[in-house]
Amino acid sequence: MDNKLMDRIKGGMYGVAVGDALGGTTEFMNEWEIKAQYGYLTEIIGGGVWNLEPGEVTDDTMMTLCVADGILENPEDLREAIGHYFMEWYQSRPKDIGNIIRHVFEKYQGDWFEAAFIAHMDMGQSGGNGSLMRCLPVALAYEELADVERVTTMQSRMTHYDPRCAGVCVMYNRIAHRLLQGEDLRTSIKAEVARSEYEEHLEALPDCPPSGFIVHTFRWVLHILLHTSSFEEVVQKAANLGGDSDTIGAIAGGLAGIYYGYEGVPARYANAILIKDRLDETISQLYEMRTSFGGVS
Repeated sequence: MDNKLMDRIKGGMYGVAVGDALGGTTEFMNEWEIKAQYGYLTEIIGGGVWNLEPGEVTDDTMMTLCVADGILENPEDLREAIGHYFMEWYQSRPKDIGNIIRHVFEKYQGDWFEAAFIAHMDMGQSGGNGSLMRCLPVALAYEELADVERVTTMQSRMTHYDPRCAGVCVMYNRIAHRLLQGEDLRTSIKAEVARSEYEEHLEALPDCPPSGFIVHTFRWVLHILLHTSSFEEVVQKAANLGGDSDTIGAIAGGLAGIYYGYEGVPARYANAILIKDRLDETISQLYEMRTSFGGVS
């Protein structure tokens, strides 16, 4: 076994779950409300708007697992496989589901791209962060960058018609691809956002709210990753932003988890996750797919 690769894959998946579970407590709050109620949130305690159990995850982690399950079931033709797991999860009546994704699921009649387009037209926009929050398993499963880019784009377009969403998902998974090969976090980020609209904002504090709009979300994710020095600091900083804190935490936590590795995820965080067994099983399968088949689709 390539222990380093396994540590990075496991770190990435746990990073999503931990960032989600920690940030779920403060979702939709603002920084002043968080400070008044928690001081500075550092522990996975549940509660919040969704009345979460300590260690319970939200749609961010569950849809990430749907993408992973679809890839693992049918890496050759995975759109319908991913879609099957999306609908199975949706029918379980989850506590938390994004408005864009809910609308797509309601409009789906056999063609995911058509449903995404209809939802986009009905709502007047589809620039949410719901396809970014779930896309990391693509980078973990496929070794070839061309496969990563193709599948990342496809899974985004299944629910989010706005091309900015697929563009950011690809940028994010290209960073993940670099980190899985042992590259430096700051170097990887700067290389992949070069000549994009995000490059000029890398060093300054974002002048936008930590909202679910894809542009705002990604600016905060990049800022957090570039201005922290541990996994713990990444997910705590995301949680204490408020706004769409569970999703920002999951997205930033995924890349931080790869970079710092599972060994860098505090044990008290990893052990708190309620779906730990399911997560571990998926991680093992992703590692096996990547190493057995080279992630070639």
